[in-house]
Amino acid sequence: MQIQTLDGGFATPPVDAAHAFRAIMTAMAQPGTIVTLAGAVPPAPVSVAAGVALLTLCDPETPLFLGAAQDNPGFRDWITFHCGAPFVTAGLAHFAYGTWDALPLDGFALGSSEYPDRSATLIVELPELTNSGAVLRGPGIKDQAHLSLPDVAMFQRNAALFPRGLDFIFTCGDRLAALPRSTRVG
Repeated sequence: MQIQTLDGGFATPPVDAAHAFRAIMTAMAQPGTIVTLAGAVPPAPVSVAAGVALLTLCDPETPLFLGAAQDNPGFRDWITFHCGAPFVTAGLAHFAYGTWDALPLDGFALGSSEYPDRSATLIVELPELTNSGAVLRGPGIKDQAHLSLPDVAMFQRNAALFPRGLDFIFTCGDRLAALPRSTRVG
C-alpha cells in the first residue's frame, strides 16, 4: 500500500463526517443551494467535495460504482482504506461517482413504487457548478432556484419517474449541490 492511500482522509473522522453530512443534507433539502465542503484531500483528479461526500456517505455496506476516468488503483485503494465501500457494477450500486459522460445513466437502479429508496445516488463531478442555468422548483425551494446542469431533458425525464428515479449530487472543487428526484427542472 502506498503512502498516498493513507493520506487525505478526515483528520477527526466523527467531527468531520458530521459537519459534511449536515452540509450534504442541507444541499439535498434545498435543491440549488451550493455548499462548501472541507476535511479530506482525495487523490487527484478527484475534487475535495467529491472525496468528502464519498467518505461521508459510503461504508462497507454501500456498494460504489466508479466511472471509467475515476476508476484507477490509487483511488480504489484510497476508498478501500478510508471507508471500505465495495466496488460493483452500475446496476448494483447504491452510490456512483464519475463525470457526466462516464456514468452509464441507464444502468443504475431506479427503485420501485414499493421501494423507491432502492435507487442509486450519483455523485457527478462537473467542470463548473454555479447558481445559473436550469430553473428548479419543488420541495425545499421557496419559489425557484437555478443550477448549472449538464442535461436538462434528462433531469426532466428523471423527475417524471417520481417516486422512482435517481438522486444527484454535483461536485466541483470544494463545492457541492444536490438535485433529488422530486425536483422539477425547467
